[in-house]
Amino acid sequence: MNPIRSVAVTLATAALCLPLAAAPAAATPHSEHGPPSHSNAKFQRLRWSAPPGFFIGSAVAGGGHHLEQDYPDPFTSDKKYRKILKKQFNSVSPENQMKWEYIHPERDRYDFEMADAIVDFAARNGQVVRGHTLLWHSQNPEWLEEGDFSQEELRTILREHIMTVVGRYSGRIQQWDVANEIFDGEGNLRSEENIWIRELGPGIIADAFRWAHQADPHAELFFNDYNVEGVNAKSDAYYELTQELLDEGVPVHGFSTQGHLSIQYGFPGSLEENLRRFDELGLSTAITEMDVRMELPESGEPTEEQLDKQADYYQQALSACLEVAGCDSFTIWGFTDKYSWVPVFFEGQGSATVMTDDFTRKPSYFEIQSTLQDAQPWWYPGPWGWPW
Repeated sequence: MNPIRSVAVTLATAALCLPLAAAPAAATPHSEHGPPSHSNAKFQRLRWSAPPGFFIGSAVAGGGHHLEQDYPDPFTSDKKYRKILKKQFNSVSPENQMKWEYIHPERDRYDFEMADAIVDFAARNGQVVRGHTLLWHSQNPEWLEEGDFSQEELRTILREHIMTVVGRYSGRIQQWDVANEIFDGEGNLRSEENIWIRELGPGIIADAFRWAHQADPHAELFFNDYNVEGVNAKSDAYYELTQELLDEGVPVHGFSTQGHLSIQYGFPGSLEENLRRFDELGLSTAITEMDVRMELPESGEPTEEQLDKQADYYQQALSACLEVAGCDSFTIWGFTDKYSWVPVFFEGQGSATVMTDDFTRKPSYFEIQSTLQDAQPWWYPGPWGWPW
């Protein structure tokens, strides 16, 4: 169990032993998709709306495709962006700044500047960090993908990378996406696309988890992928592989679904069932890259109906996570459309996040907020502070 949740349970038990006091006045109910009418400013922040031991996070925009956009680096240049990031969230994930092509641009050179800045930012603001990612088929540097390396050299390169990067942040990163998107849609290993699996065989996956655990014994180590929200061939493949690795004593601690959804398609109704079966294996679970894109009208502005449907998808996903005991981390893949990856990769689509370009909160934001508040136990005082 997450240690914070464990403390929360202890506090709950203590609360039951205290004399009953007058209940605090209830906040005025909020209107549909609107803010709660509570005067406490902290109550308007997602991180303070969450139940104890639950992490509500955002990707930190920057690196990768952002380098090609017509704006300066969001994290370092946009003061308002940073202010909202620290006030609203208690967890952050580097969107691109810890991926191979960014953090390891040359074989003998690492670039830790941005990753360091994010980890330091999180420490200053009482946030945890999700590290992303160590073994992946995409966004690898040219020197790696086009290099003429022997199997022994490749194995050494991966091990050194994991030991260096994970070791640098040992004790400062809560969860790591160790193996990212290793299966295709039919549940087959990406034996051609993924350089590590292609050249070193599937056993390298277990080695990556072992090395990451060696570099930081305290971090939770995850499988992470998209289109594994529901029970399907792809999530079945992760379920079977995870069981095999656990039987072998490999330090796999978690399974996470990214949650890149679209209102064009139905909501994955077996999300809770899927998370629960991994939870029953003793794993932590998480939703790590949640956004809900849509095809935009010619005006470029989403309709009210689209925004309501989007809000419903966010609510259903968060509720499914909250219903599973070991799912204590819900991360949205950026909180503002201003820096969203979606329009860059999905032509004609967008408005996938919970805030507009000018940081106006959408119905999806308020749906997340109210869902978090509804999940708070009766004894948890939220932003008001403990009564003793």
